[in-house]
Amino acid sequence: MLWQGRRESENVEDARGSGGGGRRLVVGGGIGTVVLVIIYLLLGGDPQALFNSQQAQLSQTQPAQFDSHGPRDDASKFVAVVLADTEDAWHAIFRQMGREYQEPKLVLFTDEIRSGCGFASGASGPFYCPEDRRVYIDLGFYRLLQQRLGAGGDFAQAYVIAHEVGHHVQNLLGISDRVQALRGRVSESQYNQLSVRLELQADFLAGVWARYADRVKRVVEAGDIEEAMRAAAAVGDDRLQYRSRGYVVPDSFTHGTSEQRVRWFRRGYDTGDLSQGDTFNAPDL
Repeated sequence: MLWQGRRESENVEDARGSGGGGRRLVVGGGIGTVVLVIIYLLLGGDPQALFNSQQAQLSQTQPAQFDSHGPRDDASKFVAVVLADTEDAWHAIFRQMGREYQEPKLVLFTDEIRSGCGFASGASGPFYCPEDRRVYIDLGFYRLLQQRLGAGGDFAQAYVIAHEVGHHVQNLLGISDRVQALRGRVSESQYNQLSVRLELQADFLAGVWARYADRVKRVVEAGDIEEAMRAAAAVGDDRLQYRSRGYVVPDSFTHGTSEQRVRWFRRGYDTGDLSQGDTFNAPDL
């Protein structure tokens, strides 16, 4: 991805090393457990359950203090450039819909953070909090994405950001609220199916951004789209469950299979048409 020297978003808040706060969280008993936690929350999963379990442990933690100077190194500058690209893409798309896009903030943190949705640790993976309209990323996650999940590359990292911003788009359009309103009113299996459709739509929206980056920005290099699809495949529920358990439980899927995640990302990239991304009424995911 051609990113150096391009516009950086002013919406990046750097909370790394800010004491954001308190003592470091230890989730589980090793990297295998950490991977499972990331699987649960990876790329836009609902973080509230994990946050609530951590609330008592971190009740004295102070809110993060953000660095107003923004990104300081290449890794965070890359994040700022990708976020700027998503801003440009969604401003243009929302204008076509006769709406105004409201930009999210993106918070960089280390170890743990207090968000509008509660507390999270770096083991939680990237997530979007609709309460404060912020995307949260511990950049150490990208090493895990490459080393443990086999999905390295700068465009794989960009896909993660674009997916989380996709959840912000869903929030602005009221889609997330409609799904959340059904929690507790349908069975767990039925709600999992709704969660899958929500996540696959976020993958589709990430693909729409990738098309914009390729066709409008001209920043996509050979192999970039394949990197994003490898990342989408790497975090499919079936692949992750089989890797951790040796078998899969489809009723427990919350994000979709590897094939489904790749398919919906690819549909967004190929069409760039939001009308093609209605996963909730699609008869075949």
